[in-house]
Amino acid sequence: MEISKQTELVKSIATQLGFSFCGISKAEFLADEAPRLEEWLKRGYQGKMSYLENHFDKRLDPTLLVPGAKSVVSLLYNYYPKKDLAKEDNFKIGKYAYGEDYHFVVKDKLKLFLGQIKKEIGEVDGRAFVDSAPVLERAWAAKGGLGWIGKNSLLLNKSMGSFFFLAELIIDLELEPDGAIKDYCGTCTACMDACPTDAIAQPYVVDGSKCISYFTIELKEEIPYEVKDKFENWIFGCDICQDVCPWNRFAQPHHEKKFTPHPDLDKMSKSDWEEITEDVFEKLFHKSAVMRAKLEGLKKNIKFIE
Repeated sequence: MEISKQTELVKSIATQLGFSFCGISKAEFLADEAPRLEEWLKRGYQGKMSYLENHFDKRLDPTLLVPGAKSVVSLLYNYYPKKDLAKEDNFKIGKYAYGEDYHFVVKDKLKLFLGQIKKEIGEVDGRAFVDSAPVLERAWAAKGGLGWIGKNSLLLNKSMGSFFFLAELIIDLELEPDGAIKDYCGTCTACMDACPTDAIAQPYVVDGSKCISYFTIELKEEIPYEVKDKFENWIFGCDICQDVCPWNRFAQPHHEKKFTPHPDLDKMSKSDWEEITEDVFEKLFHKSAVMRAKLEGLKKNIKFIE
């Protein structure tokens, strides 16, 4: 099958599986990203996320993850909810964690994707990634024309904002690459101005060690006292820099049943959160990414905010 037909086929499978966008890049060393990543790590912006220091070369070279790789297929999967459950006077969790854990939901789709490619084209070697391996997914998505990297360091898409998951297939199949698009942030600094912990002190560079998501999910030890009273009630994740981004006015609700929150999540009052038991935690977050924090992590965050 000729390359253009293969490319068309891959993009049509992506649409059938419910991905909002599909962009393709040539699998090659990310030369521009190497100095940026090195500088970011040197500044200590990874905080206690030491895993980000590992596999430096693999993060930049997809052929080290899939020998003989020719293409990186980048995908967007919408998670914008029908209803935003965040309330000013209540504790809040990031929208991405309302329903089932995206790692499993999207990974299952990618397995179907790879299976479908093999069925239509023949033997294709490759791997599927959903935020679970040393892949610079935002850089690949930008390279594949799915959007541009915004000042809050997230990928922004003109027609759907940033409330989506990124996923990749790295395959040894030659496809036609898409080109990068321009940056549409302009002079806007809404995300920088809104961040209560000053994690975006410089455009396009986020100090991960100051991000509310880092404090409430990644940091296993005590949260430093200097950020007390700056969390604006976020107890797992944070959507502030996305909520204020003008491009997210174009976000449309997702159609993924598995991302629907448990109906009781919207009924949780502040005192319900403060008194949350193992049973309630298990019922609300049975398959959610919130399980990463465990009940004691969530309680630690609640206690810190009070």
